[in-house]
Amino acid sequence: MIKKLMGCLGEYKKYAILTPVIMIGEVIMEVLIPFVMAAIIDTGIQGSGGTAYTVKMGLLMILMALLSLCFGALGGKFAAKAGMGFAKNIRKRLFDKVQDFSFYNVDKFSTASLVTRLTTDVTNTQNAFMMIIRMGVRAPFMLVGAIIMALTISPDLSVVFLVAVPILGIALVLIVTQAYPRFREMLRRYDAMNASVQEDLTNIRVVKAFVREDYENKKFQEAADSVRKAQIAAEKIVLLNMPIMQLTMYGCIVAILWFGGNMVIGNTLAIGQLSSFISYITQILMSLMMLSMIFIMIVISRASISRIVEVLDEDIDIKDDTADTSLKVASGDIEFQNVSFSYAKKDDNLTLEHIDLRIHSGETIGIIGGTGSAKTSLVQLIPRLYDVQQGTVLVGGHDVRDYEIDHLRQEVAMVLQKNVLFSGTIKDNLRWGNKDATDEEIIEACKAAQAHDFILSFPDGYDTDLGQGGVNVSGGQKQRICIARALLKKPKIIILDDSTSAVDTATDAKIRQAFKEKLSDTTTIIIAQRISSVKDADRTIVIDDGKIVAFDTHDALMKSNEIYREVYDSQQKGDE
Repeated sequence: MIKKLMGCLGEYKKYAILTPVIMIGEVIMEVLIPFVMAAIIDTGIQGSGGTAYTVKMGLLMILMALLSLCFGALGGKFAAKAGMGFAKNIRKRLFDKVQDFSFYNVDKFSTASLVTRLTTDVTNTQNAFMMIIRMGVRAPFMLVGAIIMALTISPDLSVVFLVAVPILGIALVLIVTQAYPRFREMLRRYDAMNASVQEDLTNIRVVKAFVREDYENKKFQEAADSVRKAQIAAEKIVLLNMPIMQLTMYGCIVAILWFGGNMVIGNTLAIGQLSSFISYITQILMSLMMLSMIFIMIVISRASISRIVEVLDEDIDIKDDTADTSLKVASGDIEFQNVSFSYAKKDDNLTLEHIDLRIHSGETIGIIGGTGSAKTSLVQLIPRLYDVQQGTVLVGGHDVRDYEIDHLRQEVAMVLQKNVLFSGTIKDNLRWGNKDATDEEIIEACKAAQAHDFILSFPDGYDTDLGQGGVNVSGGQKQRICIARALLKKPKIIILDDSTSAVDTATDAKIRQAFKEKLSDTTTIIIAQRISSVKDADRTIVIDDGKIVAFDTHDALMKSNEIYREVYDSQQKGDE
């Protein structure tokens, strides 16, 4: 998993290489300082060196300490640059991957989970990476250097920490094996909490309209408490690391003071040597403590890294690797040939079954059906938002899989059931349809979508800031802006998925009339709940339980199709 992410270092690789080199310089200084200190005590103070020797070695010791400080500061700076750059590239790679996801891939990961992976998981990975290139180099080098120096001073005293190391190793292995699954569970609960927050904030108006603040507060409290319990379960294992390390370290120091003191009394060890030996033992144990912290951080980040790699390794099911780059959509002809489709990609759980359908370029086609009858599923196959399970969908006489995805979708404009607007002005949102659209083209599209008049009623007109998600426009206004945005693409095919449900019947009629006048060469597909919205269509599809049960004109359907007639009669009675 780590190898897969190393490619994200990119332009920050030089900092990742410089950091360990600088840390080695810091380690060398820190390991030599106790050696100089021992010389000051044994030779300068107690020996024949005198004041001059003591001052000289003291100045050397200060110089080494300053160099160690400079190396440490540079190492921290380079590690921060490498770590933050590494995290930035991971986020970009993750975001780019998500942008390539098909609807099937998006359905597999929840939005909240993807947000957690792009934020919390990347931060955990960044922290682990910074610790590895800095402390992960410093600790082993200091451990080896301090052991060598300690063995040089007194091999007999070195037996003390040789006993301590296996104890620490066993404790660390036990902590690591127990902690990993708990941290993974903690991150899963983070996903659930983020999902609760996202749902509440996205639908805050509904929450307030139904006075459900207390319910949402309770739901969030439960999610947050679940995260807290998971954190405690994970952290209480990790927290054992510090007391075990400190107990071992202080035990070693007591043992060294006891045995080393006896050796000083017996004149087999100098006082300066004992002082430096204690310093080296402290360095050894601190190195082991740092290594244990690194292992713990790796355990925490391992769960995060696996979740990041899970997204990066996700197989995108809709690709255009074999597409003909020269193939263009010549017309708005649409044909379904024995098409079956399943969201679960299982033949025994089909959403659409054996669909045969032919739509001519320039036709206006209505689609009527009950809730859950697979109307939206049918039209989503046209721009290849999903791939068919069986059969073939043809646009302009060619299989949709033969086109480059970008080109196909550029020629198929779709106004979805859930109308989405983005932060920015009305004009910014409209130019999603055509970034190079002129003001005249924008106005023309808005007039066709019956949006021009209400846009001009705003103080800033087309430069009105919509806020996040278009919070300051009504549902019907939002629908009309989305329709205008789709018109600006000037597509071969336009699909309106129940996208006039929030406008009144008179405005709906004006939109349909404008479509008939301005989009005579464009294939128009209208999914609607109201018969009046598709009554004037050239033909209407009646779909029921994933099957097309009728496809004809309004008059013919009134005579021949019971479902269509029942819907029409019920709506007529409702109008009366």
